[in-house]
Amino acid sequence: MSAPRVAAIIGGGVIGGGWAARFLLNGWDVRVFDPAPDAKARLDAVLAHARRSLPMLYDHALPDEGRLTWADSIAAAVEGADWVQESVPERLDLKAQTYAEIEAAAGADTLIGSSTSGFRPSELRRGLRHPARLMVAHPFNPVYLLPLVELVPGDAGERGLTDAACAILRGIGMHPLVVRKEIDAHIADRLLESVWREALWLVRDGVATTAEIDDAIRLGFGLRWGQMGLFETYRIGGGPAGMRHFLAQFGPALAWPWSRLTDVPEYTDELVELIASQSDAQSGHLTPHALETLRDDNLVAMIRALKPRGVAAGGVVAAHEVPHVHQPEAGGPLQTVRRTVPVDWTDYNGHMNESRYGQVYSDAADAVLAHVGADAAYVAGGFSFFTAEITIRYRAEALAGDRIHVETTVLQAEGKKLRLAHRMLRDGVLLSEAEQFLLHVDLGTRKSCAPPPELAARLATLRTSTGDGAGTMG
Repeated sequence: MSAPRVAAIIGGGVIGGGWAARFLLNGWDVRVFDPAPDAKARLDAVLAHARRSLPMLYDHALPDEGRLTWADSIAAAVEGADWVQESVPERLDLKAQTYAEIEAAAGADTLIGSSTSGFRPSELRRGLRHPARLMVAHPFNPVYLLPLVELVPGDAGERGLTDAACAILRGIGMHPLVVRKEIDAHIADRLLESVWREALWLVRDGVATTAEIDDAIRLGFGLRWGQMGLFETYRIGGGPAGMRHFLAQFGPALAWPWSRLTDVPEYTDELVELIASQSDAQSGHLTPHALETLRDDNLVAMIRALKPRGVAAGGVVAAHEVPHVHQPEAGGPLQTVRRTVPVDWTDYNGHMNESRYGQVYSDAADAVLAHVGADAAYVAGGFSFFTAEITIRYRAEALAGDRIHVETTVLQAEGKKLRLAHRMLRDGVLLSEAEQFLLHVDLGTRKSCAPPPELAARLATLRTSTGDGAGTMG
């Protein structure tokens, strides 16, 4: 088994901590350097949020968590690392000093990403011996949930290094957006700055409060942007004629003085107090921890809603997910499900809704069928298994964030009949058990029929190898 890859995180604040969580929860070993006295406490807080929320996005377990170590110097952090992520404050002199220390200790092939939200690669690379390996890799908070990372290779970028960086970022569930030309603030922050500037004017001029502006975004165009972005949304606005009609109809409005464009309101004490007081009235009753938890839970639910459709952030998660069925070498039950209970599976009592137990056992049965070759391709060929009966017993509560697994035994595999026994567990505690009876079906006639001999043989072998480990419900 190959050793885990190593990521070095230089600067462990909100962004650096999010990077550490991304790598760590995707099986990388992580070394962190941050000399701030409260660095460990800050990182622990970020990791607590990440460990709760990131696994909820997936219907299969993430890799085993990597090993986190604290380095006492930049050199100790980056030595032998595969990836270095710099997330120090936005001061060019500080970043230059940091890169000099990284270059002195890192391997010549080590890729270096900068979390900078504004500097260009050409500014960051001055004085480096191997400039092409340093790229802007600008993420979005929370890094452990939002998949976008703006990857800016710049004019000195090399295709091979860019491709290698993209492969690493995709491997930890992120979506690298390669920016074609370097520009101050890249892409997303330039868009955000325009909205932020206009929002400040709206508050200053008494047109809207901070809460009203947030409602305008989250109850309207923000929902559209979250799944379609800007141009696809406006394409729909053009009707059957598409974007050309939209531009012809609404293009002239760009000449109207609707916004302040590049005018920036002066940050007077009065404006700062106005915005801060409105923000306090809007959200001051919630602690930062409570707001972060609310944000993460909502992001998990929204991304999971997009996932079955393969759209936007949900599509990134779906592409990153890797299902796995484990069978002990000595036989016994198959481990058909390993996952975390997501927040959108819980009800008003705070525990997993009854219908979701059925979902888990359906996933377990699908894992068994895929294991023997009755997978999506088999279904496309005109045959499948239908559940005819399932009995579920609930033994203990399953809560949001619980890491559960299912052990499945084949009790019967005779002709068109397949009977499975499932046990759902959390850290050895039995949460539920089920017995499921399935029939092999011809999808053309919608009638039950015997499976082909090779599939029947695989099921019979699985019946023998899993034994009666799961037993029947008592």
